[in-house]
Amino acid sequence: MKDLCRTGRVFFNMLFSQLNKITNGTILQLSADHVIDDLLIDSRKVRAGEGAVFFAIRGSNHNGHSYISQLYYNGVRQFVIEETIDVKNFPEANFIHVTSSVDALQKIAAFHRRQFAIPVIGITGSNGKTIVKEWLYQLLSPQYTIAKNPGSYNSQIGVPLSVWQTQPYHTLGIFEAGISRPGEMNKLEEIIKPTIGLFTTLGTAHDENFQSAAQKISEKIRLFTHVDALICCADQTNAFVHLKASGLPLVSWGFSPEADVRVAKTGNGYNITWRGKSFTISLPFSDTASIENAFQCLTMLLYLSTEITQIQQGLSSLRAVPMRLELKEGVNQNQLIDDAYNNDLGGLQISLDLLSNQNQKKNKTLILSDILQSGMDENQLTDRIAQLVNGSGVTRFIGVGDVLSKNKEKIKPKAAFYSSTDAFLEAFNSDSFHDEVILIKGARTFGFEKIVSRLQRKVHGTVMEVDLNALIHNLNFFKSKLAPATKLMVMVKALAYGSGSVEIANLLQYHKVDYLGVAYADEGVELRKNNIKTPVMVMNPTEEGFAAMINFNLEPELYGFTILRQFISFLNGRAWNVHIKIDTGMHRLGFESEDVDQLITILKASPNLKVASVFTHLSGSDEAALDEFSHQQVREFEAAAAKLSEGLGYRPILHALNTPGILRFPEFQLDMVRLGVGLYGVDPTAEKHNLKPVNTLKTLISQIRTVKAGETVGYGRKGKAINDMRIGTIAIGYADGYSRAFSNGVGEVLVNGKRAPVIGNVCMDMTMINLTGIDAQEGSEVIVFGAGLSVDEVAGKIKTIPYEILTNTSERVKRVFVTESI
Repeated sequence: MKDLCRTGRVFFNMLFSQLNKITNGTILQLSADHVIDDLLIDSRKVRAGEGAVFFAIRGSNHNGHSYISQLYYNGVRQFVIEETIDVKNFPEANFIHVTSSVDALQKIAAFHRRQFAIPVIGITGSNGKTIVKEWLYQLLSPQYTIAKNPGSYNSQIGVPLSVWQTQPYHTLGIFEAGISRPGEMNKLEEIIKPTIGLFTTLGTAHDENFQSAAQKISEKIRLFTHVDALICCADQTNAFVHLKASGLPLVSWGFSPEADVRVAKTGNGYNITWRGKSFTISLPFSDTASIENAFQCLTMLLYLSTEITQIQQGLSSLRAVPMRLELKEGVNQNQLIDDAYNNDLGGLQISLDLLSNQNQKKNKTLILSDILQSGMDENQLTDRIAQLVNGSGVTRFIGVGDVLSKNKEKIKPKAAFYSSTDAFLEAFNSDSFHDEVILIKGARTFGFEKIVSRLQRKVHGTVMEVDLNALIHNLNFFKSKLAPATKLMVMVKALAYGSGSVEIANLLQYHKVDYLGVAYADEGVELRKNNIKTPVMVMNPTEEGFAAMINFNLEPELYGFTILRQFISFLNGRAWNVHIKIDTGMHRLGFESEDVDQLITILKASPNLKVASVFTHLSGSDEAALDEFSHQQVREFEAAAAKLSEGLGYRPILHALNTPGILRFPEFQLDMVRLGVGLYGVDPTAEKHNLKPVNTLKTLISQIRTVKAGETVGYGRKGKAINDMRIGTIAIGYADGYSRAFSNGVGEVLVNGKRAPVIGNVCMDMTMINLTGIDAQEGSEVIVFGAGLSVDEVAGKIKTIPYEILTNTSERVKRVFVTESI
């Protein structure tokens, strides 16, 4: 192994009083000078301690300065601010004013990085950064104690937070960096200061922000300005031309004769030639992306003079890296957070943050293995684990491993300890886990997937995968379209458009939306039973549901005199919030404009009723041809709402816009908007905006058979084999929501990236597809809709709308919620 150590330095403890020199800021108040040990940017993920510093960042959707009072109350005592506030209101706090809180965060991290003389690998490119980083971490951990980004923390904020985690016991850093526009990489290079570089690929992500591919790659490789070597692929012709022209010290790999590390395919593996020596390797992958990522890692190991046998053993043991946490349905009304393959301190903090934000259940259990190869001594490591666990809201802790067992007295929640996974499973009793959220987090060698298998509710092979990161992206996209004072109601009716109402509502509550909308009272009751406290409007109340609405604090939409009088009678004088709907042309539900006088009379006679909002629904906001009618609806609504407000003597919240209205009529935002299908990545407008698909419907191939020419497939013998055909039966049918309208070639699914048409009629629980010419096996994954086959396209095939496809996915199809992991 190459000796990478450089001249050492004495580690520097940073005091708050020194931040003015580091950031060029002005200290406004210094109550007590503390060593800084934690950098905070999210008021919802605060770990209060005297060394924690909160950076109040002013963004397009949130302003961190708004949460300073709350944070001070919760124990935070050090703040970096960029707005003017009265610091005297916080007598025990330290404040420094800077021009930009993000810039200050980056300068602090850069200063921290300069205290270490360890080698640092910097990784950038369009794809594969996180996989390569995690594989290098796996391959190099036996020789080094490694600091790295948790997950894909590779942004202008994620990189400084990652580099800040570097400690004196680390002997190597591996950090990835991502940019989306020119000028960003210079800042990240100053923070990471890599000594070795690795460039993965040049793809199309963020192309719209760069003038050309040449500009894009020249911006990315600024990360490598001061490296001793840059690992890259010689076979990526366009990128390699630019890299050679840069004058950087390249160490290339590829099948090209120009590569420094020559690769040649052999019968069962690859022959590698490097500096006159040859050897063979085998890889446990067959897909192109994984093979390329593995060769990036191999070249890095060769550059670091790793022994050939160690390289061979390491590469053969590589496994796909779980990039996302999965939220799954467990037995006994439990919810599982599956993080069974990764365990380090940075990842533990991310997972605990997710656990603490799952408010559907009151009890929260953490099943944690020993953390391996941390570089810390046992006492330091368990002190840090205890600090994270004891402040996380965990109500029960289960530790697996000798280190945790020996230090059990440090854990405050109710706890049990086991020497191994097998010891835990031997004592396992599923009845001891009930109605709780369980985070299962373990190092790979502990085999925690066996624990997941015991606790997970058994499902058939069809699942709806819900990407929470994509959903948050869409939420922030719509928030960016709103005026600062405009409130946001989000629709979670119909199982949140098929996504899972409780889990989505919990996430929306965490992101502080103002209202949730459901269709019926029982949907709202389910939210309340799962600790959703955000105000909820019931859009189609019935007299039978009044008691439930009162018992669970739900606010009804009142749309006609009959339901209004029924509700007034039921309340019997009790005070309650209601929402009044005005029909301006949809002609579905609502009071007519000419009803307003009578409506005022009734409401004034019932002062216990508080009109929380007045709203209407635009019937054609997605179609430009109906714009004049949409304008007419808004004019009529504003007139009716003004009259109603005057009669009531106060002005309720007014709202008219749905998803397409938010996108097309910013001038009609009024006081609040209602976000529906757009949150889930469906754009109902013709313009098509930057939304990410949230839902992927997946199933499996149950069986594959060959059908001879002339034979038939399915009920009614509707599927006819003109030639010999390879037929797959997949585990989805119309009982799962896959319509019979997809029968006989109308529908298609994706198998290994290729489209397979439906043959014959869709059955209740199964569907047959034509796999002729497609590489597939029994058990192969099938995409019904998702990446590569959008829900819009699928809906178009049967002449319906994406709303119907999403909401028709039945409840027996289990929802799996995924979010960023590692």
